[in-house]
Amino acid sequence: MKPLRLSVRTKLTALYGGAFLIVGLALLIVNYLLVSSTLPDTAAFANGATAGVQLEMARPYPVDTTIMPAQRAEATQLVATSITEYRSDVLSTLLWQSLVALAIAGALAVLLGWLMASRVLRPLHAITSTARKLEVENLDRRIDLDGPDDELKELADTFDGMLDRLAVSFDSQKRFVANASHELRTPLAVQRTLVEVAMADPDASPEVRKLGEHLIYTNERSERMIEGLLVLARSDRGLTARAPVRLDEVAATVIRSASAMAEEAGVTVESRLRPRTVSGDPVLLERLVTNLVHNAITYNRKGGWIHVDVGGDPALVVRNTGPQVPLDAVPALFEPFRRLSGDRTGDSRNAGLGLSIVRSIAKAHGGTAGAEPGGRGGGLVVRVRLP
Repeated sequence: MKPLRLSVRTKLTALYGGAFLIVGLALLIVNYLLVSSTLPDTAAFANGATAGVQLEMARPYPVDTTIMPAQRAEATQLVATSITEYRSDVLSTLLWQSLVALAIAGALAVLLGWLMASRVLRPLHAITSTARKLEVENLDRRIDLDGPDDELKELADTFDGMLDRLAVSFDSQKRFVANASHELRTPLAVQRTLVEVAMADPDASPEVRKLGEHLIYTNERSERMIEGLLVLARSDRGLTARAPVRLDEVAATVIRSASAMAEEAGVTVESRLRPRTVSGDPVLLERLVTNLVHNAITYNRKGGWIHVDVGGDPALVVRNTGPQVPLDAVPALFEPFRRLSGDRTGDSRNAGLGLSIVRSIAKAHGGTAGAEPGGRGGGLVVRVRLP
């Protein structure tokens, strides 16, 4: 059985209300004892009555000693009974009225304690809300707590300082990836040129030509990986500017450019393109659609198909046939350099950055990207939601 979880606000309210009730109960007891000690009691009255009888007997004028003691005893008993009832009524009334007043005051104390706890915990709620909204793409959020220089403001300022350091660290990492990828493009281009020059030599042996083809293939794969890293670093840093982009027109252009690739792979491309305008970066959005279409063609089968749907909800859906994809393996496909086991393992046609770039571009545009297995036909169904 899961233990009961009480919020800090509830605990503070119980603490405030409990402290008030304890102090109120102590005050009630002290008040009861003080009033009880000031009220007349039967013992004091009996002592006074005895002293009065002795004084009457000592007076110089004659007294009827046969009637007076009986009358005085009766009167004394009557007065004593009245005093006892009066004392009991007063103390009982005092007790019940004090308990009612304590209950009402206790309820008000709990209500005020609840409101006070809410006000005290408001900075903590701001810290929690900011922490929940934080992601790698929006580390610019800060709490900026206003108020007195107390422990809560110190906590909020410490949290803001930690976010500043994290933002600097992530920006430095992204710049390093972008700069490293950019610097690696030059030596790869030089290597490619040298291999092509060597293969163009009429005196080159068949072994040299075969080795050159292998080197060019490896070089092209490295270039694609570096290009993917550059796009990933750019999208991870967010958008610096936005413009209206017709997503349906972008998809139409990508499908036309991929027609030769699809024909070579024996894959049929179908589409349903309805007008849809998105505010964002046209280059990144084109790369998003390109990655999805190329992945759908690459990881397909002879005689298979892909279907591109633009303009509905979500904004972009790409379906394709192909190998069966386990449901628990889908989330890993959006991680960099991750491929599905089996047919995708050891596949050197791509660097394993396609879907990670898709998700990064979608997040940069304030959207999401997700996927699920395609069912009996295999493959994937990738859905991209864009505002």
